[in-house]
Amino acid sequence: MLDRYRRGLAALATGVSAVFTLGVFSHDANAADPLRIGFSISATGPTSPAGKQVLAGLEIWRSDVNAKGGLLGRPVEFVYYDDQGNPANAPGIYAKLMSVDKVDLLIGPYSTNVIAATMPAIIQANRTTIGIFGLGANKEFKYPRYFSMNSQGPDTANYSKCVFDLAAQQKPMPKRVALIGADVEYSRNALDGARANAKKLGMEIVFDRTYPPSTTELTSTIRAVQAANPDVVFAATLPIDTAGIIRAANEIQFKPKIIGGAMLGLLVTGIKQQLGPMINGYISNEFYIPAPSLQFTGTREMMSEYQKRAKDLGLDPLGFTYPPYAYAAGQILAKAVTETKSLNDDVLAKYLAANTFDTVIGPISFGSDGEWKSPRIICIQFKGVTGSELNQFTDWNRQVVVYPPEFKAGELIYPYADASK
Repeated sequence: MLDRYRRGLAALATGVSAVFTLGVFSHDANAADPLRIGFSISATGPTSPAGKQVLAGLEIWRSDVNAKGGLLGRPVEFVYYDDQGNPANAPGIYAKLMSVDKVDLLIGPYSTNVIAATMPAIIQANRTTIGIFGLGANKEFKYPRYFSMNSQGPDTANYSKCVFDLAAQQKPMPKRVALIGADVEYSRNALDGARANAKKLGMEIVFDRTYPPSTTELTSTIRAVQAANPDVVFAATLPIDTAGIIRAANEIQFKPKIIGGAMLGLLVTGIKQQLGPMINGYISNEFYIPAPSLQFTGTREMMSEYQKRAKDLGLDPLGFTYPPYAYAAGQILAKAVTETKSLNDDVLAKYLAANTFDTVIGPISFGSDGEWKSPRIICIQFKGVTGSELNQFTDWNRQVVVYPPEFKAGELIYPYADASK
């Protein structure tokens, strides 16, 4: 960890030159100096389909909070930069935000890989931040001023728990497991948790491999998985390789008994449309879906506003996952500032650690590690997807919640061969 920390600090010297400024956006108000919130986002690069949605969610929150008078009587202004989804760019961006731009508050960054790379810069400056979709990004640092907008809770094993719990419910229980994912921080953390779940259930790991994130041809990899003859395949993938794995499995007619897991591409509507019926039978982790049991104050209005904006911005037309989490991060930060009447990082961190926050994705409270005290992972199984038509991805009879029990809307179709028909 110490070597990693030193590498992160060394990156500060070179990182600023690698970033591209997106801009400064504020509410038009002359009554007070703007309150400036800084962050980085992947507006370009491999994670940009999600990064742009995160940005849209934050911008909707900014519009809403400014319509109510801003924070501490000051209009909220964003200062942000494109990190291109590249962890090497992030430390320099945050160093600039804190030392040159002198922003009042921080949010982000977005994604496990970028958050982990940025932590040394934030720690060195003793700043508070709310990371968006970081899986175990603080597990080595244990930094008390980091808070996570990711629903797996204090244990990364929770992230894969639904796949293994569903497997354990089958009779006889499947025993042979394959683990696969991109060689990035996110996937490595997810696969660590999957190994722990497999061990707990006494399952045999017969295949365990990562591949470079630049990999585009995955047929040979999936043939190797198939040759290991697993019952269960747990995958932790980025959007592009999600599509590559599903296409390859379809091409070679690979049909394990259970397949899916933490495949981020299955959270992107455009990718689901491209793959169409190839995704039938897959299990997918979901962070938020607009099911009746998951409607909270402001949820419907926030999602409606996003979907209005998405058409003109060329974003995911539904935005079920990323925008509401980003909006909720803004709500949490706003509540802390408003209640403490402070911008002091120490004051804000103590308030964030001690309170529960009502948000558009439900009540959230943080544990000592900055993760959610109560994990909430939702798993769906795709059924009856027939083509690329958009409206089917708003039909919860085709994306059936099979886990956890309190949100369950249908039974897992098992084995996968039956569900994929």
